[in-house]
Amino acid sequence: MSESAAKGRQVIRGIDASGAHPVEYRFAHARGGNRHLTVVFADTHGPDDHGWATGMFDDLRSNILWIRDRFDDGNTYYLCKEGDFGIEESVIGLIQKVVKALGLTPADVTLWGSSKGGSAALHFGLKYGFRNIVASVPQLRIGTFVRDVHPDTGRHMLGETMPEDRVRLLDSVLTDLLVSEVNPGAHLYLVSSPQDEQYATQIEPYLGLLQRYPNFNFLFSESPHITGHDEVTRRNTPPLLGIAHLLVEGISPRLGVTRHGHEEPDADRSGITGFLASTSIVQDRLAPPVVTMPLPHDPLPVTGVPLTGRAPGAVRVSIWENGGYLASAPVGPEGDWTWRREEPWSTGEHTVRLFAVDRNGIQSARTDVTFTASDRITVPRAPDATEPEQRFDTEQYFDTEGARVVLLPPLPHTPEPGQQLLATSIRFTGASNAATRVGFRENGVLLGSCPVAHGGRWLWDAVRDWSAGTHTVEVVAANDAGEVSPPATVTFAVIPVPGQ
Repeated sequence: MSESAAKGRQVIRGIDASGAHPVEYRFAHARGGNRHLTVVFADTHGPDDHGWATGMFDDLRSNILWIRDRFDDGNTYYLCKEGDFGIEESVIGLIQKVVKALGLTPADVTLWGSSKGGSAALHFGLKYGFRNIVASVPQLRIGTFVRDVHPDTGRHMLGETMPEDRVRLLDSVLTDLLVSEVNPGAHLYLVSSPQDEQYATQIEPYLGLLQRYPNFNFLFSESPHITGHDEVTRRNTPPLLGIAHLLVEGISPRLGVTRHGHEEPDADRSGITGFLASTSIVQDRLAPPVVTMPLPHDPLPVTGVPLTGRAPGAVRVSIWENGGYLASAPVGPEGDWTWRREEPWSTGEHTVRLFAVDRNGIQSARTDVTFTASDRITVPRAPDATEPEQRFDTEQYFDTEGARVVLLPPLPHTPEPGQQLLATSIRFTGASNAATRVGFRENGVLLGSCPVAHGGRWLWDAVRDWSAGTHTVEVVAANDAGEVSPPATVTFAVIPVPGQ
């Protein structure tokens, strides 16, 4: 699935589910054949848990990989959940696959982030040997920080009680790397400020360790206009972007020896194209949802009628109209889903777009359904148990010898032929012109009936004890003059309700 950036740059969305934890990403190809990759980690305010994804990098010429920090509904610093560092392994797995698919080396990569994204950039950059690391206001003692400042994140990363041994372990993740001086050739760019409330505990005690790196660059920003942690990055965005542009061009803005260009407009893209296709968020292996009601171009009342269908293999169906999100419908264990809009539809034609989503976040291709909402159509009411069945008792209604068979058979919409349904979710819908009522029988026994609404629509919720197995129901229409139709038949299978 792709989307357009502000200046027309295509952004491709995907999920790498090859590791223990599915990793969601966005990717943009380089401009002008640039041979560089910028990997972007998110801070706590990143839109949809992606960092710097609001157009800041539109003019950056490198390939860009944005990685989402959302694992099991929580932030993780791209490291761990409940003390398990399987997330780190999945994240570095994605990065290394993209680097390989582009035909690059760690020397062609810049890791970028602010706040917790800066911590991630430092961690992955130092530990896994990447050349360039840009980190604005990172936290270097992550365990203590999440425990004391962001306890929700702390519980997600460390476990509900945030045990002290896990806090200490997370505190040591970055500091141990600095002490051991791993990746000594890395070009480090660190931004901080005395106005950052985290500076005294998270940065200043470790400057000595950072200064052991020959290519360490410290942007120390002092300004009366800086009011706190988040403001440091905002005030320094222009120089940070300037550094990014230079690194992309192969220039390390500390020394006078530089390398310009580094472009291959005709470079083979088959590797990265194949990787993006195989990890695209939209996959053919998940079937698009089937809409069983309404049928295409059906007239519907503005309220009361649900959308129903099937989406085997999915956990939810996402529902949209005109690019706007409407709702998410859960999918039952047998693949059935239903959604009823709470507010009325506007009158006129509607095209609703749906797609299925599985437990890993993989999406299906899109399904469109078009229908017309009218305030002149009412929802068929359920049969009233106290209502006299004057024209629909067993003898009169089904006595075709005594009635004139002049109406056309009704047209059932659901259940579909051969459809498998839970006994608790059987609903008959359809259309019948010139009729006022529709009745249902099985093996000569009247099951129930329902009125026909204006426009010919009818609906009957078949709430009764259905036995498991195949059922063939006859559907007959009638009018006030006692005229009936030949029966239409509906054959479907009833499957037991799980746990019953």
